Amino acid sequence: MTIDTNTVVSMTDANQNFSKVTKIVDKYGRAIVFKNNAPRYLVIDFQSADNSETASDEDVLASSGKLMDKYDDAFKELAK
Repeated sequence: MTIDTNTVVSMTDANQNFSKVTKIVDKYGRAIVFKNNAPRYLVIDFQSADNSETASDEDVLASSGKLMDKYDDAFKELAK
C-alpha cells in the first residue's frame, strides 16, 4: 500500500485532536495513524468501507484448498 504523507497522523495527534483525523479522511478518503513510527490504523469514510476491496469467492476457495492440502495430516489427526 502506498501511503500519501498528507494522510499520516501520529497516535498522539489522533488522541488529542480526532477532528484533525476526520478532516483528513474527508479530504483524502483515508487517514493512516502511525504508532511507534509504523502504520498501525487505517481510518476510512464509512460509506467507502462497503466498497473496499475483498477477495473473490474463487480466490478464497483456492487459498483454503491450498491450506487444506498443506496441512492435510494435521486435519486428519484433529478429525479423530
